Amino acid sequence: MNDRPIVLGLETSCDETAAALLRGPEEVLGHIILSQDIHELYGGVVPELAARAHIRTVTEVVDAALEEAGLEIDQVDLYAATAGPGLIGALLVGLNWAKGAAYAAQKPLIPVHHMEAHLFAVSLEERDAEPPFIGLLVSGGHTMLLWVPEWGEYELLGETRDDAVGEAFDKVAQILGLGYPGGPEIERIAKAGDPTAFHFPRPLLAGNQREGEPDYYDFSYSGLKTAVFNQVRRLEERAELEGAVADLAASFQAAAVDLLVAKTMRAVESLDCQRVVLGGGVAASRELRTKLAAALGPEGELYYPAPRLATDNAAMVARAALFHYDRGVVAPLDLTARADLPFPGLERRS
Repeated sequence: MNDRPIVLGLETSCDETAAALLRGPEEVLGHIILSQDIHELYGGVVPELAARAHIRTVTEVVDAALEEAGLEIDQVDLYAATAGPGLIGALLVGLNWAKGAAYAAQKPLIPVHHMEAHLFAVSLEERDAEPPFIGLLVSGGHTMLLWVPEWGEYELLGETRDDAVGEAFDKVAQILGLGYPGGPEIERIAKAGDPTAFHFPRPLLAGNQREGEPDYYDFSYSGLKTAVFNQVRRLEERAELEGAVADLAASFQAAAVDLLVAKTMRAVESLDCQRVVLGGGVAASRELRTKLAAALGPEGELYYPAPRLATDNAAMVARAALFHYDRGVVAPLDLTARADLPFPGLERRS
């Protein structure tokens, strides 16, 4: 094996089937992401349909990534796949494909935690997105605020107590009669709205909170979602909803983003670290990036992934796998996926 091994990464944790070839920590040779449009019909991901779609397409996606990279399968030095968290049926498709390929080629297999991979995504394009930094992971399934002094060392500052922020965007979009996924739809229509038209709550955010209290870094989006739902019902009763959708979207988006920015800035000030790294699908939000950059000011450093690397993708999986492989991590072939896979190296701040 050469000094810069070629990693084949697979990502099938939810509704994207993705494969990527990575040589070294930054050189992406091939990268294919196939999204499953069928879930738009249901306003959310249907687990069984997602798993079936992965089974049908995973080999074709790998072949396309190899073709884009100009490589043959026997040139792959090690295999990696998301082992969790995610939809268990979907996870098993990618992990079992990687296990079979690694066994056939007698090459190493490296399992990857989906959310840790999102942290690594930015470093594929931004060399300065390195620890120490404050990490904000925001997606349809997770909302986590981390202190990252070194790769592999993660301190959980706060997390959501109910809905993840991406899930809240999806649910509010559904309430407003918009499409799926909700984040891009709400951001699109919010451009025509007034973010101050409706005052929605910022749950778990109060000026008298102090570090060490349980609410200081944690998030909550269930109450915000309910507040939007109740406002929609009141407007429907008065036949005023149609003309208020843009204002509702803008006001909800403002509240959701304000909560993320405020909690992140608490960590920035407490830890005296002005470098922030975003990860996850909601990191594609222009509103979030704009408000967080403004809060950090000219002395701050904000790093976020390109849209292709913000969504679930396999390049980030390959990058995280390379980090662990360099530290001697190789999985046995009887490894299985876990929908609740623990975040490696993560400790809750006491």
